[in-house]
Amino acid sequence: MATARLSSRKVVIVGAGPAGIRCAETLLAAGIKPILIDENRRDGGQIYRRQPEGFTRDYSALYGTEAAKARNLHESFDRLRERIDYRPNTLVWNLTPGQLHCVNQSRHSTVDYDALILCTGATDRLMPIEGWQLAGTYSLGGAQIALKSQAVSIGHSVVFMGSGPLLYLVATQYLKAGASVAAVLDTSPLSKRIGALPKLLARPGLLFTGMKLLAQLYKAKIPVHLGIKPQQVLGDAASGVSGVRVLTTRGETLNVQCDAVALGYHLRPETQLADLAGCRMRFDDASGQWWLSVDEEGRTTVNGVYAAGDGSKIRGADAAEHAGRLVAMALLEDLQQPVNASLRDEQRNALAVMDQFRLGLAQAFPWPAEQAKALPDSAIVCRCEMISAGELRRTVSEKGACEVNRAKAFSRVGMGRCQGRYCSQAGAEVIAAAAGVSVQQVGRQRGQAPVKPLPMTIIEEPS
Repeated sequence: MATARLSSRKVVIVGAGPAGIRCAETLLAAGIKPILIDENRRDGGQIYRRQPEGFTRDYSALYGTEAAKARNLHESFDRLRERIDYRPNTLVWNLTPGQLHCVNQSRHSTVDYDALILCTGATDRLMPIEGWQLAGTYSLGGAQIALKSQAVSIGHSVVFMGSGPLLYLVATQYLKAGASVAAVLDTSPLSKRIGALPKLLARPGLLFTGMKLLAQLYKAKIPVHLGIKPQQVLGDAASGVSGVRVLTTRGETLNVQCDAVALGYHLRPETQLADLAGCRMRFDDASGQWWLSVDEEGRTTVNGVYAAGDGSKIRGADAAEHAGRLVAMALLEDLQQPVNASLRDEQRNALAVMDQFRLGLAQAFPWPAEQAKALPDSAIVCRCEMISAGELRRTVSEKGACEVNRAKAFSRVGMGRCQGRYCSQAGAEVIAAAAGVSVQQVGRQRGQAPVKPLPMTIIEEPS
């Protein structure tokens, strides 16, 4: 009887990446058949994104040092797929208490839930640079998707610029695929990494992997410059990107010719659905951004809503798998079901180590907040609406708009297709610098439906 009541609970997981897959696996083992909704056509999330059906590239070529982990995750999901309610190509664009609003191939439907587990992952964290609106400028994640899903390079000669582990991972993936890497330009100086070593040694294996990626670039004679200050993406509207200009640590101007640029500064969590659910957010001082407020096991501040993986705290794919198992056990505990205490402790201990490493990464590859203050007035901050840094600064000086949502109302920054995903954080930094206040005081852009663009023609599914 108890098993029957348990199986009747409608548990919905949003996101089929590492966290979502391990969460579904744990729930299924406990007798709950979850609904797993994912906007992608195949499982794996971003870091372990699966190639389209019919593609035959081997795991080593696709995932490099992460090949074994990717294969393990994919095989785990293949065993689950027919035993859960899996709904790919489905976007959750809105939610109300107990109900999700979804679109699949222009068909709208609703999904009721008793418990909701958000494993929404993360996206690129970007800092604008003058000229970044030119054709040929991509995010690191976009460059990675092009390689994994379409087997193409974003250009004939590519510059990778920004900071963080993803910068080196994607650059080496392109190198291994046979693409031409013009240069890797990192805003973080070597001194930051040396200072972060005690925290990074919490995961020596992962630290060594990062060192190997760098060594591969040096071995291939790829120019790698640390501590640079981005100045401009060169080119014009007609021809797109022709190069980049940066300042070296010596203050010298360096021009690198290329026809494509991949930009990125680590990651930012996708919290829009949690925001719509009314979950509380918190400001993370280490990374300088707003994260979802969750307890140790993934419970949000809203009953029945849980979160795991990079959508709640940026710790990487390994941590997402542990967090996915842990949040499933938290739900089971809340349903007064027995859990494996030793397995739960194992996940907690692993995540504690990964938290230490996360702090090391934040120290080694800091978010370049100072770049926002240095942006010329002509630089575009919001690419969707083509709002410049100067326009945003005028909302502060002329309108007194020192809060990000008020500035959005006056300037339209963050109102475009991306809904602020790629400009809201940098915009907040510009506002903070102009107002002379901390970026935390500026606040965050509130989530609103639709969380992503919808097709113009939507057919309502019969209830």
